[in-house]
Amino acid sequence: MKAFTLQHASTPAEAAAATAHHPSARFIAGGTNLLDLMKLQVETPAHLIDVTRLDLDKIEDTPEGGLHIGALVRNTDLAAHPRVRRDYAVLARALLAGASGQIRNMATTAGNLLQRTRCPYFYDPNQPCNKRTPGSGCGALHGHSRQHAIIGVSDSCIATHPSDMAVAMRLLDATIHTVRPDGTLRTIPIADLHRLPDNTPQHDTTLLPGELITSVTLPPPLGGRHVYLKIRDRASYAFALVSIAAVIQPGGTGRIAVGGIAHIPWRVEAAEAEIPHGAKAVTARLLAGARPTPQNAFKLPLVERALASILDDAQGPRP
Repeated sequence: MKAFTLQHASTPAEAAAATAHHPSARFIAGGTNLLDLMKLQVETPAHLIDVTRLDLDKIEDTPEGGLHIGALVRNTDLAAHPRVRRDYAVLARALLAGASGQIRNMATTAGNLLQRTRCPYFYDPNQPCNKRTPGSGCGALHGHSRQHAIIGVSDSCIATHPSDMAVAMRLLDATIHTVRPDGTLRTIPIADLHRLPDNTPQHDTTLLPGELITSVTLPPPLGGRHVYLKIRDRASYAFALVSIAAVIQPGGTGRIAVGGIAHIPWRVEAAEAEIPHGAKAVTARLLAGARPTPQNAFKLPLVERALASILDDAQGPRP
């Protein structure tokens, strides 16, 4: 790990403003992703801004009936919160599926949204990776790609977004609140937070340099059955081959978001209109234009079968 300096911020505005003096700075809270990347010298910030002392660890009801979640709320606390368990069960289930208890005790809401891909070519500085070193190529395109994206890909990158929580947040239409280095505030619909790779896969999100996430707001809860189904190579904690967050309502309407298949949490609202017609119709719309590799083409039928399981279960009695 390369040497770095450390600064403790006392307010969100101070934390964001500090990046103006340190262009390569990174914010650090739980550090469950960043510290690993620093040890491997995939990330080499010369300056870290510690945001753990900021008052951003509260979960509060909103006047509209939704939920306001501070950026520093730990995954364990969010999953265990009574309102999350009662009204946003898909989020609680995604968090519990996402990592071990030790990691959930450290990982934060903002950090989970901003996780970087677990592509092995990204994690190995000796391999070509446009996300890590723009212009070096994508080793996964003609290499090992079992875990990689099948839709929304480009010739520059086929990495997937690793977060389980982000898939549930996308389903729930969360709103992200930030502060910029100049002190101005911004709200970003979660649909606009994460980016497809295109020709600049090094940019994971639409956040500006130095922009700090301060909180997330969930709208009033959705009725219906909340499901988070995660399919992985082993039953212990692993990143998803395919994960599906769904809310299925009586009468066959609902919402669906998918993880493990794209550079972003994948949701196609037009596909949700096909729910009454079954999993095959939903999948056809959801994965239109898919570009799998020979190694991960199995994800196409896997998505359909997982959806079929969810929709079939939704027709039965509640446990």
